[in-house]
Amino acid sequence: MPRVYRKIIDLPPAIPVFPLGGALLFPRSVLPLNVFEPRYLAMVDAALASHRMIGMIQPAFMFGPNAPLDDDRPPLSQVGCAGRITALQETDDGRYLIVLTGICRFRALEDLPMSSPYRMVKADWTPFAEDLTPADLDDAARARLLEALTTYLKRGEFKADWEAVESAPLHTLINSLSAGCPFSNAEKQALLEARTLEDRCAALITLLQMERPGQGGGYVQ
Repeated sequence: MPRVYRKIIDLPPAIPVFPLGGALLFPRSVLPLNVFEPRYLAMVDAALASHRMIGMIQPAFMFGPNAPLDDDRPPLSQVGCAGRITALQETDDGRYLIVLTGICRFRALEDLPMSSPYRMVKADWTPFAEDLTPADLDDAARARLLEALTTYLKRGEFKADWEAVESAPLHTLINSLSAGCPFSNAEKQALLEARTLEDRCAALITLLQMERPGQGGGYVQ
């Protein structure tokens, strides 16, 4: 049975973090990851042995146009999202193919002293308690989002599986588009930090109306 988190008191006070630019996790969405670095293999092992949770967070330097990708301990963005490992496959060459399911955003308060090869941070869940019991939006919000998405795709001459789009729960659609559209890293971070799902939907609509597909400049894993 999947574990259910109803209150922030159910969440751990500290979590391991995986700093990765452009690969954002949103509450109630999923993120597949190919884990191969020894320190992150160790992180997955430790998470599986405890609460199964990993915090996805962008390095702060990923917002720059010429950001180094090999910084071993980069400064972190203020806000990330914790996900629970809900699927795992171990490959013949020692990699982990995992799926994280987004649980709740967190504010990274401070790094904890190094006792492992991966980073641990003290997590403040309080500002994002609504992630655990979110309210969905009305049909008018869906209509506005679909109109903006239609215009965005037409500008890029792209096609979409509209049957899947129209049947998806609105929160799933909002978070999937926020994570998957080729926006810049800073724009994706702004979507993640939107206070409520309604605020994220409004910001997403604005981005879809402003940008041409492929011109956001973001790096997507």
